[in-house]
Amino acid sequence: MRFFHHIFVILFVIGLAGSSFAQQKKLVQFSGVIHNADTNVVVPYVTVVNQSYKDQTFTANHQGYFSFVAHAGDTIIFRSVGYRAARVVIPNVREDKYTAMVNMTAEIKELPMVTPYPWASIDEFNMAFMSLEIADDDIIVAKKNLSPESIAALAAVTPRSAEEIQNFSAMQNHIQLSNQAVNQRMANPLLSPFAWGNLIRQITEGNKSRNRSSNR
Repeated sequence: MRFFHHIFVILFVIGLAGSSFAQQKKLVQFSGVIHNADTNVVVPYVTVVNQSYKDQTFTANHQGYFSFVAHAGDTIIFRSVGYRAARVVIPNVREDKYTAMVNMTAEIKELPMVTPYPWASIDEFNMAFMSLEIADDDIIVAKKNLSPESIAALAAVTPRSAEEIQNFSAMQNHIQLSNQAVNQRMANPLLSPFAWGNLIRQITEGNKSRNRSSNR
C-alpha cells in the first residue's frame, strides 16, 4: 500500500514540476503574414493552431495577417484548404515579440470520382424504372416523319429553295404565254375555225339568194 502511495506522490510532484515549467516559459507576441510559397500572394483566413498549448486556435484575417500570445518553444500549425500544413516553432528570443513570414505550398488533391443519380433511394429508382417509356425504334420514327401530317407541317414552315422558286416562275410564265396565244387565236377571225365556217355559210346563202333572183 505504501508503494502505491509513493508512486502517486512522485507522479504528483512531476506534474507540478511540468506545470511550473510551462508557466515559467516566456510569453511571446507571435505575429506574421501568410503567403503562397509559389506566387507570393497572401493566403487569407488560414487556421492557426498552437499545438503545444491545448490546441488553441486562431484565424488569420483576409490579408493573411495573424497575431496572438504564445510561449517560446511552442509549435504552431497553419492549415488551409488547398495548401499543405505549415509548421513553425517559436524560438526563444530576447524580446517579448516574434514576427515571421509563413509560406504555404499549394497542394492539389484529386478526389475520387462520384456519379450523382437523380434518385434518393432504391425504391425511387424502381418506380422510375417501372414507369419508364421506351423510345421508338428507327423504323417507327421514320414512319412518323414520313406521315402526311408531318410532311404537310414541314411544308408549311419550310422555305422554298432557289431551284423551286425558279421552276415555279418558269411554269407561271409558260401558262401566261399559253393564255396569250389562245386569246390571240380567238381574237383573230382568220385563225378561228368558227369564223371560217360562218364565212362559208354566208357565201353559200348569198349564192342561193342570187339564183332565186335570176330565176324570177
